[in-house]
Amino acid sequence: MAIAQVSEQIRGLHKVKRKETIFGIARQYDIQIEELIQANPEMRQPEYELKKGDVIRIPYAKGTAPVVVAPTPTVQAPETSSAVSSSADDVRNRAIRVGVMLPLHNINGDGRRMVEYYRGILMACDSVKKLGISVDLHAWNTPEDGNISTVLADKAAAACDIIFGPLYSKQMDALSDFVMAHDIRLVIPFSISAPQLLTNRNIFQIWQSPTNLNDATIARFLERFSGYHPVFIDCNDSTSKKGNFTFGLRRQLENRQIEYHVTNLKSSEDAFSKAFSQTKPNIVILNSARSPELGVAFAKINGLKFNLPNLNITMFGYTEWLMYTRTHLENFYKYNTYIPSAFHYNPLSSQTARLEQKYRWNFHTDMQNALPRFALTGFDHAYFFLRGLHKYGKSFNGAAGMFGYQPVQTPLVFERMGNGGLQNHSLLFVHYTPEHRVESIKF
Repeated sequence: MAIAQVSEQIRGLHKVKRKETIFGIARQYDIQIEELIQANPEMRQPEYELKKGDVIRIPYAKGTAPVVVAPTPTVQAPETSSAVSSSADDVRNRAIRVGVMLPLHNINGDGRRMVEYYRGILMACDSVKKLGISVDLHAWNTPEDGNISTVLADKAAAACDIIFGPLYSKQMDALSDFVMAHDIRLVIPFSISAPQLLTNRNIFQIWQSPTNLNDATIARFLERFSGYHPVFIDCNDSTSKKGNFTFGLRRQLENRQIEYHVTNLKSSEDAFSKAFSQTKPNIVILNSARSPELGVAFAKINGLKFNLPNLNITMFGYTEWLMYTRTHLENFYKYNTYIPSAFHYNPLSSQTARLEQKYRWNFHTDMQNALPRFALTGFDHAYFFLRGLHKYGKSFNGAAGMFGYQPVQTPLVFERMGNGGLQNHSLLFVHYTPEHRVESIKF
C-alpha cells in the first residue's frame, strides 16, 4: 500500500508592513498562529520582534498543502474490529481537536476581549505540548450579527472534540444541537443565557449566576466564621446591589440564632463602638462594594481600634474589592480581609508573571487592564480541559480532584445539573493576612 506523506512546503513570502502583527498576518492568510510560527521558528525566540520590512514565510493551512505520495513497503492492514477502531479514535491516543467559536475581531470591545481570551488558549496549547499532549486547533470568527450555521457547515467543526464558545445567547440553539449530534464537548466561558444546559449533557457552563455565588458565599461564610460576631455596616449607598447578599446572610444568621449587630457609617463613635464585641472576634460586612465607602469604613474602624486596641476585627468583602488593592492594601492586611470571588488575579505570582511575559513576547502587547485578565482566563480554561480530555477522554466531567492543577487565576469545579450538562461551582476566598501574605482558599 502507499502512505501519503506531506513534505514541509511554503505557500509564499510576506513583507511586513508598519503596525502589522503575527495575529493579523495569520488572519490575513487564513492560517493558525501556530502554523505561522512553525514556518518561522525564529518567532519562538524570547527577544523576537516583528519589524517593518521583515520577510517571513507563509505556510499552507493545515490540510491544504500539496501532498507528495511516496511508495512504501507493503504493510498488513490493521484489524477492523470495533474495539481497535474505538481505541484508535480515543482522544487520549491522538491530537485533541479544539474549536474556538467566538467574535475574534478588532471592531469592538467584545472582539478585542475574545481575541485576548483566544490568545490565552493558544498559550495553553503551547504549554501542554511539554506534557506530551498534541492539539489540532481551529478558530472561527463568530460575531454577534454572524450566521453560526455557516461556521457549523465547515467539516473541521464536526471533527472537533471540544469547542469554546459562544459569546452570544442567540447562537446557543444551533450550537447545542450541533455538539449533541456530533458528541462534542461545549465549553461556555462567559455569561450568556443557556437553558440548554438543563438537557444537553455535553455542555460545560463556566459562568456562575450572582444568585448561585451569593448562596455559595453565604454557606462558606457560615462555615468559616462560626465563632465570630458579625457586624453589618450600612454605608448609605443608594446605588448598592449588595442587599441580596446582606439580607440573605442576616436571615441565615437569624435561623441559626446567631447574634449580630447593625451600625452605620454616620453613627457617632460611641454608637459605632457598641456594635462590636470585645470578647469575640468581629467579622465586618458592608452593604456596599464601592471604594469611597470602603475608605470611610476603614477610617471609622481605625479610629475605633485607636480607642480600643484589643478589638479583634476581620473584614469580609466583595469581588469588586480586588480592584482596589493598590488603594486599600495595607488595611486589607491589617484587618485580615477575606474577599469571595470566582477568580484571583495575583500579579505577584511567578506563574502570572511568566505568562504575562510570554504574552508580550508572542503578541507584542500587554494584556488588557481588566479583572479577570482574559488571556489568563483562556489559558486556565484550555489547560484544564486539555489535561482532562488527555487523561480521561470524553468521560472527563471536571469534578474536583480528577487531576492536580494549580490555576493561574480561574479555578474550575463542575457538578452535573440533574440529567443535563455540567456547571462550574468553584469559589475561593482571597485572604490578606496580617503577615502581609495573600492566599487563595479554594472550596
